[in-house]
Amino acid sequence: MALKITDECINCDVCAPECPNGAISQGEETYVIDPNLCTECVGHYETSQCVEVCPVDCIIKDPDHQETEEELRAKYERLIGGG
Repeated sequence: MALKITDECINCDVCAPECPNGAISQGEETYVIDPNLCTECVGHYETSQCVEVCPVDCIIKDPDHQETEEELRAKYERLIGGG
């Protein structure tokens, strides 16, 4: 499942640099996560780095983009050119 940033985001800019896939960018009002690039850090880290650094806990699992651990790993492989 990809992650998403809720409207509680305060635009502090700590999450974007932490994303190893470049999935986080500034949206119209708050930061947004591209579900096509988000692997919840599977393949890179044990935990989602954006969630770890977010000071307001506004990053949640996106119910509109549900993926299994295997699907996230496959996406990671595609993104790094391994599959």
